[in-house]
Amino acid sequence: MSLPSVPVTKHRSASAVAQLTKLGGHRIAEFSIRGGTHAGSIGPAEGATLARIGQSAIDLGLPIVGTIASSGADVSEGLPSLHAWGEVARVLANASGVVPIILCVVGPCVSGPALLLGLADVVIMTEGAFAYVSGPETVRSFTGEIVDNLTLGGAIFHGQRSGVAEMVVGTEAEAVLAAAHVLDYLPSNHLETPAPVFCDDPVERKCDSAQSTVPTQSSLAYDVRIVIEDVLDKSSFLELRANHAANLVTGLGRLDGQSVGIIANQPDYRAGTIDIGASEKAARFVQWCDCFNLPLITFVDTPGFEPGRDLEWRGMIRHGAELVHAYAAASVPRLGVILRKSYGGAYIVMDSKGLGNDWCGAWPTAEIAVMGARGAVQILEGKTLRDISDQDERSAKSETLEVEYSEKFANPYVAAERGLIDSVIEPRETRAVLAKVLEQISSKREPSLFRRHTNTPL
Repeated sequence: MSLPSVPVTKHRSASAVAQLTKLGGHRIAEFSIRGGTHAGSIGPAEGATLARIGQSAIDLGLPIVGTIASSGADVSEGLPSLHAWGEVARVLANASGVVPIILCVVGPCVSGPALLLGLADVVIMTEGAFAYVSGPETVRSFTGEIVDNLTLGGAIFHGQRSGVAEMVVGTEAEAVLAAAHVLDYLPSNHLETPAPVFCDDPVERKCDSAQSTVPTQSSLAYDVRIVIEDVLDKSSFLELRANHAANLVTGLGRLDGQSVGIIANQPDYRAGTIDIGASEKAARFVQWCDCFNLPLITFVDTPGFEPGRDLEWRGMIRHGAELVHAYAAASVPRLGVILRKSYGGAYIVMDSKGLGNDWCGAWPTAEIAVMGARGAVQILEGKTLRDISDQDERSAKSETLEVEYSEKFANPYVAAERGLIDSVIEPRETRAVLAKVLEQISSKREPSLFRRHTNTPL
């Protein structure tokens, strides 16, 4: 971090330091909670320090960047300590959607204060850090299970399973650099737009790598990140939550120097199906980008929602609706490209025209339908096929019917004729087309409805 300026609360408490400063050229409101008599515990003095810097960030329109190594509420102070971290939570909740909130966990972050991580936009953890609400001793006494700090709430776990950590890095210095990198894509507050940067990557550059990466056969896997990186400005893609719900990719990038948010199905993992984890991951990211005026670009290649009794029992309907709600409520420019397949409810969920998408294109080989050709033929022509006793003849007939179904219902030209997509584009032209459309609709403004807030399907 650069030299501090205008201290807000400096060394008021042995555990908390807060000040207005700069990080990578960005003015920020910074705080650190660590050390002191009780290992960074939060008591009334610490709570007042953190709450004050948070309110200053709101008043000044500055991002909040915090570094945490805290043992939780200060037990020696009693009930006022609980009240203290509650005050911090209230200020962070008020700051949410107003200024970016980035928290770096570089040690323990346990008990009630660990819930503060859930209020942040981006959480960056070092490899040795850990966070949990109930510790190993509580788990052992309640369940009999013996776990240690890292097994229960280590950074690797939060980067892969829980999704609490957007990024996991090696050291605190790397965490600070990562926070600065994230800020490079964001405005300081919700009233501003991300500042464009100079781009020396030609906007008309052909996307040969993207074109060659996507197989024409819909059942073959590939890494969608190759497509993303080829379409965006060179070396501009920053993936977030890379190891959590890997069947869907989210990240920040730039197109012709303009910051954008990227959402993409990942055929290289679970065939790019949408499950609960992917729905939650995408919904929160879409909502965050909408808060800070980042246009959204969605790359679609999914066979649909992942089936399964466990998923349905765990609330696939409700969690899938989170993504529907996030896209439908987003007011920023929204662009989409259907790369290969887009079936059923997943077609709607991945920012379709029906949800308010501003521009949707498709590659010529894209398949857009209620379901894949094979499944549709089995439903529509199942009786006819069962009446054919010869196996080879039945297979040949099925293949013929599948081709006919694809030509009649699943190709992108049919969808374009019906106004469900705006254009069928050549894969090599994807970057140029998206950049042109983004420039055309960058002035989009949607008046907000007069209501307190929506009741999201959390």
